[in-house]
Amino acid sequence: MKKTIRLKNQKIEYKLRKSRRARRLRLAVYCDGSFVVTAPRGFDFSRIEEFIVQKAEWVLGKLDFAKKRGRSLTFSRNSGKEYRKLKHEALSLAGRKTSEFNRIYGFKYNKVSIRNQKTRWGSCSKKGNLNFSYKIALLPEKYVDYVIVHELCHLEEFNHSPNFWNLVARAIPDYKEIRKKIRKL
Repeated sequence: MKKTIRLKNQKIEYKLRKSRRARRLRLAVYCDGSFVVTAPRGFDFSRIEEFIVQKAEWVLGKLDFAKKRGRSLTFSRNSGKEYRKLKHEALSLAGRKTSEFNRIYGFKYNKVSIRNQKTRWGSCSKKGNLNFSYKIALLPEKYVDYVIVHELCHLEEFNHSPNFWNLVARAIPDYKEIRKKIRKL
């Protein structure tokens, strides 16, 4: 059912779903800008709204990101073409950016791949493979740069030690600020 709540002086519309299978409250802001709250059946409505208010900053940040991005990541069964297009864009972008930033570092890597990673923007394997989510094609450029550099630096430092962050800072001096923002996505 459709509901409305006021968060930081903004009127926000959301869809409330009651589920027998839900064990806890769940907030989801989808890439098309829709906001869905899933709650266990019988859960008190005042507690639901209280929880949403507690998470107001997160919700507003996600809604703002979805609006700025301008493209939706919500796919229907027939949208394989859109997924393939984004995957192709992401591969082209990742390949170009990896080459560009590796001029600074000169690391050896095996290959660049695009995957449908659900919880990560990228990863680096011990074999030197750099893997990126197809969703990087939807990120602002400075976020893409950070993700690429982050994974490139794992070729040299397979950890998050001070040496690793010093390597990242060579190409992305404001990495701390970008890292904070990208982790909220």
